[in-house]
Amino acid sequence: MPFAKEKAGFLLKKDKSRKGSIDLKIKKLVDKINSSDNYFTTSSCAGRILILAQPKSNKKNEVQYLFVSHEKTNFNKIKKLLLAKKLPKEDVWFRVESAILHIACKDTESALKLLKIAREVGFRRSGIISLGKNRATIELVSTEKIDTIIAKNKKLLVSDNYLKILIKEGNKKLEKAWKKIDNLNKHL
Repeated sequence: MPFAKEKAGFLLKKDKSRKGSIDLKIKKLVDKINSSDNYFTTSSCAGRILILAQPKSNKKNEVQYLFVSHEKTNFNKIKKLLLAKKLPKEDVWFRVESAILHIACKDTESALKLLKIAREVGFRRSGIISLGKNRATIELVSTEKIDTIIAKNKKLLVSDNYLKILIKEGNKKLEKAWKKIDNLNKHL
């Protein structure tokens, strides 16, 4: 199938993400990429803060999301949530996930061109993840991340002060990722 036809078909599909829509902080960039004849996005996230219960099986579909925000958050919101919910027996993690984009590219040359620009503005963990007959697919990943356990066996392991620090640092990491998104948008 020619790239233009595949792109048109893909962009008509319903958003299958858990959120069901494109994050506002990355929408301008996604729209710019999708307006090019050489590219289209297949998934994106501007970064997020999560609190999740990780099952012993480590299966993604069994993860229990206790809190998800694609915006900055605050201590009072998180503390209220942790007090209101009965903490599960599973390990509970505080996580900040960085910005990520998956982009279908018309050819390897287009992929390499976009990768070069993305790396220059800070998407350091990026590369070609698949090569097909009619396209290359790249993954652009920023480096902002936090991943730490905060509860085990239904008991909170961290103090309020430490939780405040985690949230403050998580918010900083989101802001840094959003600056990289804006910077990439400017350089395309």
